[in-house]
Amino acid sequence: MSDFRAAPPQSADSQQDAYPHIYVKDTDVGLPSFQTTGFGRYSDFKPLASGGSAQLRTCRDKTLGRTVVMKTLHPHLANNAYMQSRFLREARVTAQLQHPVTVPVYDLGRDTEDRLYFTMKKVEGETVRSIIERQANGDEQALTHFGLERMLGVLIQVCNGLAYAHAHGVVHRDVKPENMLVGAFGEAVLLDWGVAKVWADEESEGDARIMEHQILTDVNQRPGTPLYMSPEQVRGGSDEIDARTDVYSAGAVLYEVLTLTEPLRGKQVHETFQKIVNEMPPPPRERAPSRQIPAALADIAMKAMAKRPDERFQTMEEMIEAIRGFRGRALESAG
Repeated sequence: MSDFRAAPPQSADSQQDAYPHIYVKDTDVGLPSFQTTGFGRYSDFKPLASGGSAQLRTCRDKTLGRTVVMKTLHPHLANNAYMQSRFLREARVTAQLQHPVTVPVYDLGRDTEDRLYFTMKKVEGETVRSIIERQANGDEQALTHFGLERMLGVLIQVCNGLAYAHAHGVVHRDVKPENMLVGAFGEAVLLDWGVAKVWADEESEGDARIMEHQILTDVNQRPGTPLYMSPEQVRGGSDEIDARTDVYSAGAVLYEVLTLTEPLRGKQVHETFQKIVNEMPPPPRERAPSRQIPAALADIAMKAMAKRPDERFQTMEEMIEAIRGFRGRALESAG
């Protein structure tokens, strides 16, 4: 899903042709006497994207007359216990977090080859990663259409979704530009909850569900993406992971939005890890002096990326309020 791209702004007439119409043949057709359920309700499969662990296809939901996206584990991972558990967690976490920035999940099951799949809404848009790359390459359309005010609006939407997840005891753990989708109509979507951290309740202690929890929180695993990992993620284990981990990653994204450069990058992954644990990135205004970065926003990014969790914003709501405070002051000064 992170391979989606949005077209440049279009006229109203051209937009009508760019998005699928809803027709009477899709809404007023009778329901078959023998209704097909499960995998059998889907047809007209077309490849959409492929990642390291799963493939995405569009398909037709014959019962509801709509196009959806189906995610399926790659055949060589179909029987991998870790990947199955991660896949199930992604489907269930996404389904249970019903917020505007999460993708609605419709169905979960096994296909005719006994592989896990889940279906979800087909979302359209461009990733923040693509936008940043185009801006870094001097793309005028990206620079003007996705100005700082709009990008802050996208980030606030994503952070609101993270605050909602945190309120429900879920930490995303893989917040990065590739997982943020910007829609053509102003909507923002946060993708890939496959490495989210959830906690076991007291009643499930000793239950088989704990086995799945242990599989997904193995101390030898480092869920996340190196460039956006917090120091506690790099150190490994899950005891230190909480909402402030997502605050760090959101701060790293803000830093990159401001500078068009990742905060910390080594020549190799282990060097990147060392930098994340031991170094602070250069202040944004020093990293990108030609970008005219507001000092207040630079300070917000740096505070969010503090090495010690207790020196960051303590909740995602605090970070949101800091960004909103900057926007409010900017509007007042402009008036």
